[in-house]
Amino acid sequence: MMNLAQIHSSASFMLKALSVAKKALPACRPNPPVGCVLVRDGEIISEGFTQAIGGHHAEVMALAAYTGSLDDVIAYVTLEPCAFVGRTPSCAQVLASSGIKHVVVSMLDPDSRNNGRGIHILREAGIVVDIDIESERVRSFLMPYLGHS
Repeated sequence: MMNLAQIHSSASFMLKALSVAKKALPACRPNPPVGCVLVRDGEIISEGFTQAIGGHHAEVMALAAYTGSLDDVIAYVTLEPCAFVGRTPSCAQVLASSGIKHVVVSMLDPDSRNNGRGIHILREAGIVVDIDIESERVRSFLMPYLGHS
């Protein structure tokens, strides 16, 4: 359970991930515009957003843009990492095998192929997962782009 200071800093990092997500538009369509920031010691060390269809998703882009150790790194992701393999690998599996130990997700993906499955993959890999950080703001941004699957 996060304390009040952690919740406040998590909120600011999630809002940054939301800002990064907006860079995905319009090229990411029909995929939802997702943002991810990697944080170590209170500093953003990498960011990524969903690329054009067939390109990498936000989490993979953020991981690829950073080459250091993932010890003590927290990933903030606006939408639950995908649990399935489609045109791209499962982002939940990529995170699970990356060595990252903590992921903060704003909202679950209502897509029936995900909807908690990505969280399950992360937790099964021993990753600490926090959910529902700034979920109202993120949900109001993402909902128009969800449900097309």
